[in-house]
Amino acid sequence: MVEDALPGAGGEGRSWPAAEPDFWGQVVEQLSTALMVVDPSGRIVAVNSAAERMLGRATRAIRGKDAHELLHRDTDGGTLLREQCPLLRALAEGAAARGEGDSYVRGDGRLVTISWSASPLTDGGSFKGMAVLFTDITGDRSARRERAAYTSALEDLNERLTLVAEITDVLGQTLETDDALARLGRLLVPRLADWAAVDLRTGSGQVHRVAVTGPAGRDAGLEGGRERLPETAEADRSALVQVLHGGDPVLQNEQNERNAQGAQDAHDAHDAHDAHNEAETTAPPGSPLATTHSDFLRSVGATSAITVPLGSSRQITGALTVVRTDPVHPFDAADLEVVSDIGRRVGLVIDNARRFGRQRAVAEAMQRNLLASPPQPGRLRLAARYQPAPAGSQVGGDWYDAFELKDGTLALVIGDVVGHDLTAAAGMAQLHGILRSLAWDHTGPPGAVVDRLDDAMPAITTVPMATLVLAQVEGHPHTGPWTLRWTSAGHPPPLLLAPGGHAQYLEAGQGLILGAPVDTGVGRPDATHPLPPGSTLLLYTDGLIEIPGSDLDTGLDRLRRHALALAHVPLDTLCDQLLARMPPGSTDDVALLALRLPAL
Repeated sequence: MVEDALPGAGGEGRSWPAAEPDFWGQVVEQLSTALMVVDPSGRIVAVNSAAERMLGRATRAIRGKDAHELLHRDTDGGTLLREQCPLLRALAEGAAARGEGDSYVRGDGRLVTISWSASPLTDGGSFKGMAVLFTDITGDRSARRERAAYTSALEDLNERLTLVAEITDVLGQTLETDDALARLGRLLVPRLADWAAVDLRTGSGQVHRVAVTGPAGRDAGLEGGRERLPETAEADRSALVQVLHGGDPVLQNEQNERNAQGAQDAHDAHDAHDAHNEAETTAPPGSPLATTHSDFLRSVGATSAITVPLGSSRQITGALTVVRTDPVHPFDAADLEVVSDIGRRVGLVIDNARRFGRQRAVAEAMQRNLLASPPQPGRLRLAARYQPAPAGSQVGGDWYDAFELKDGTLALVIGDVVGHDLTAAAGMAQLHGILRSLAWDHTGPPGAVVDRLDDAMPAITTVPMATLVLAQVEGHPHTGPWTLRWTSAGHPPPLLLAPGGHAQYLEAGQGLILGAPVDTGVGRPDATHPLPPGSTLLLYTDGLIEIPGSDLDTGLDRLRRHALALAHVPLDTLCDQLLARMPPGSTDDVALLALRLPAL
């Protein structure tokens, strides 16, 4: 939920929901109704000017005081027991409440009889206190009905502001357009409207109805296809067409439409008489887009509708239409302002999501183009997979590589550049190329190659830090025997599956992460281990073993169990199944490289 420290909170660290950063100054201070904000214990956090006047007390004199002890009295002016205070009960329950006939004592000692309404203030599900609206009803018992209606209107205002804040908070948590629109529909229906529809503009000049939400949730049966936006909207009176062409938000009510239609019919009849029916044949028909929108309003039984642009007047992403079907409760001007504000916010979220999607597509294409199919030297078999992070997460810098050195030795690489964005993907591409060149040209052990890469990385790449394993498979590719020689720069250990149901993590050869400042004068360690015939070697990035809410050892044990259960299946099947069995909730991408040795 959007938060804003209310003026008068005294820098005490309290924060309260607000629709705009200047919420208190522009909205609350202008209310003619008294407003008091109390924390969960009942202490006064802030009051507006109307409350100061009604209570005859300045803000500085009451801030931090217990509202019940300072203000609440019985009808004779005596102290009221806390157990009898309805506001304290509402605070204990965290629930809305209202009352009439309570007595507050002013600063000059005079009692005033009040009507009040309290609404909970929450932040992310956490109860923060109450906003209490109250009016002076002393000597005015005959106006009870009018006061109740006024209080209800104020509660509606409070609900609208809360809805705007919730939408801002919820939509800010996603960078996926479909997810954002689904969340928007659930927030608007049924709290504000009976139906909601979203139309988005495309680069080809078309408009696509992408979401419709009704009383029972999303209703795909009412979604329209793509319609081309008319080149000019001058002759098209459709609210949707006008808004998409940069027009102002439109409020349509059934009675207004009937009055307007009657006036138009009379005007058309007069023109038809003067032009000898020429107007009937020359009047431009409505656009297909206008027809689609009219059909939607008619099919849901709309009696009141609001259509607003998504985004600003400089960048209109689409349009939002909300509908009510009860003629007793039409939209009003206040609803129009709220929906217009929501449209501006939603347009910004969609624009950000589209930019993120384009960046993500570029990064994924870069990675997939670099991660070519591995070679198949001799009787050795290789398989590799790259799986992007789930929707809503950023692209990472995971990669794999397999290639033959100039002496015929097979080199295997698995790596992960620190970061989750296009910069990390670009850094991965840099390391990929440099490491290939260094490994092919250098005949030394893997540790020496990685040392050279570490030295070169600050000068010729933008990568701050990275982890990797560089391994060499020594032995004739047809006959063996085979030995694995490797070094690890802070990367998870390779997993070796040997015949007979044995699994072992190769934890030797560990050195510091690439980019870590070190000057020991000692080269990186190398390690060797025999590769039995029929065994399988797995190199992987941490996305395969990281389980949200769990430690790394749990993830390693999980991978070992799944890999052993799949050790007998074909190599491609093993890779696919390991990815399919990834822990739920993972937000990281995964690179996986598997080597299988031939059996005797």
